[in-house]
Amino acid sequence: MRMNRHSLTVNLLGILAVLAMIASGCGPRAFTKGEYDDPTRVELLDDKFNEADMQQMADTVIKAMVACDYVSKAPKAPVVIVERVQNRTEEHIDTVSMTDKIRTALIKSGKVRFVNKEERATLSEEYDYNSESAGNVAGPTAKKRGKQIGADYILSGALATNIQQVGDDKFIYYKLTMNLTNMEQSTIDCTEEREIRKKFRKRSVGL
Repeated sequence: MRMNRHSLTVNLLGILAVLAMIASGCGPRAFTKGEYDDPTRVELLDDKFNEADMQQMADTVIKAMVACDYVSKAPKAPVVIVERVQNRTEEHIDTVSMTDKIRTALIKSGKVRFVNKEERATLSEEYDYNSESAGNVAGPTAKKRGKQIGADYILSGALATNIQQVGDDKFIYYKLTMNLTNMEQSTIDCTEEREIRKKFRKRSVGL
């Protein structure tokens, strides 16, 4: 029995609809329901560097730098240039966020001031725009070159790791080292290390 064109089209659309439903059921499930979580709660969901590790390390460095005699006993807040924390691990770790976290907390402490190294190119452009020869800005409000404050220190550091696996156990060791280097004398006046060691156990398939 020959099927007419209308019946064939209906059957084809039905098959396509079934295939689409099967495909959607087999594909990745979307996250459709969410809720706010406590960022300070520690949950080791995997064996990667996480927010809790970053927070613990940053807190230790901040307290040590603020308590350092060269900072705490300085007649005025030292001016610091901050360098991005070096990532010496094999993981993809957002060391920019770690650097920003440390800098933000130190600024809020009122014990140090920071030079905005990242915006030097923008500042240079603004000085050109503010210059009297450009005629763009009213004289009393124009900002001129030569009034920036030189940095007293450079804050720099590195994050390293060591991984050991024994049987079903995996041990991960992280170490953050931060140094406050005197710009004039090139001496390390303040330094701090924070170590974190985590243990993970391989789960059996099906458990």
